[in-house]
Amino acid sequence: MTATLTKVAPAPAAGSAAPRRRARRRGRTVALLFVLPALVLLGALVLYPVLFSVGRSFFDASGTRFVGGDNYTEMFRDPATLKAVRNTTVWVVVAPALLTGLGLILAVLVEKVRWATAFKLLLFMPMAVSFLAAGIIFRLAYDEDPDKGVLNAAVVGVHDVFRDASSYPTARARDGQGLTEGADGSYRTTATVSPGDTVALGLVGVAQKDLEGAEPAHAAAARAAGPGEVRGVVYLDFTPGGGGKQGAVDRRESGLPAMTVEAEREGRTVASTTTAADGSFRFPGLEAGAYTVTLPGSNFAPPYEGISWLGPTLVTPAVIGAYLWIWTGFAMVLIGAGLSTLPRDTLEAARMDGANEWQVFRRITVPLLAPVLTVVFVTLVINVMKVFDLVYIIAPGPVQEDATVLATQMWLVSFGGGNDQGLGSALGVLLLLLVVPAMVFNVRRFKGSQR
Repeated sequence: MTATLTKVAPAPAAGSAAPRRRARRRGRTVALLFVLPALVLLGALVLYPVLFSVGRSFFDASGTRFVGGDNYTEMFRDPATLKAVRNTTVWVVVAPALLTGLGLILAVLVEKVRWATAFKLLLFMPMAVSFLAAGIIFRLAYDEDPDKGVLNAAVVGVHDVFRDASSYPTARARDGQGLTEGADGSYRTTATVSPGDTVALGLVGVAQKDLEGAEPAHAAAARAAGPGEVRGVVYLDFTPGGGGKQGAVDRRESGLPAMTVEAEREGRTVASTTTAADGSFRFPGLEAGAYTVTLPGSNFAPPYEGISWLGPTLVTPAVIGAYLWIWTGFAMVLIGAGLSTLPRDTLEAARMDGANEWQVFRRITVPLLAPVLTVVFVTLVINVMKVFDLVYIIAPGPVQEDATVLATQMWLVSFGGGNDQGLGSALGVLLLLLVVPAMVFNVRRFKGSQR
């Protein structure tokens, strides 16, 4: 009889698994306690408002009557909402692309300057300015008055370098004093003149600052014309302190210098000259005949006032320009961080193989930076869809509707006079639906880069 020996494994110690389970439960409880405040805030500030807005979008303006999808139908029938959608599309297409391009160019260039850190600091500094303050800054910068708006001051300065401003933009002729106004803003003598005649052309409404260097016109008006010439004087028909006679050149009345004067015959200009400091002028060598003395409209043209940056046509590009000023530093810093991780040996190998800097940038730097550029672009798309502050602050009231985007339209419909929170909630839901795909895409990109 053979005995079979069987080796029996020792039984696990009683209760050894229970402490591990308790430790895991305790760890989950501690983790939940740490996360709980964030979850409560997330639910109160994000989840509840989103769910409430979705539900509110199915009710009327008062919130008492269920209207189903009427708010969504009305949203796409409203011209203001359609304009907001169009402007938002412009923002999404233009602003992120420009910012990503500028950030890439600046990030590459900054690597080649000595004071790279200081340069980055200057470009990133606008990020420290609130959108409210930035909006006020650019509202002033875009002011149409060149004395207030720095951009129009620069534009007017450049314009006046290449084209002289008119000498007397506020001047005009008195009625019944021998001058007739033309359709082009010019003035011409009512009666014709002939060689040997002297004419006095009186104007009023001349600003004091336009009389710098002017001399009294009385002596010039007393000079007689010589044979074959027409002589005259252009003067300010106004005596300081009162007195004097209208239509006559008094002793204290000033001439108007640098005034262009023309002699016309049969509708054709035959002579042109400019008045002297005392306002005098002469046309020598004229043939016998009848002439009309004309003060061209260029003497009285209003000064160039610059560009209407905040007009209906340019208000959206103007606000986008302010947005670029704020966010270019952000794009540059993120792209610069990605640029610093590029393999330098690859770049140097390309240069040693004969590639110039443009080829290295286009064929190596940009492809290697593609993941970073994509993340920056999508992040800016998300941010652009929510832009509100700049549009609301920079765009003046009369053009607010021309600049409106979905976020501002949602506020205007709900609280800015529309008082229709049902339609406003529908706009908020639309904005959420547009933002969520970009957010999901960005989260997946982040997870992919971590793996």
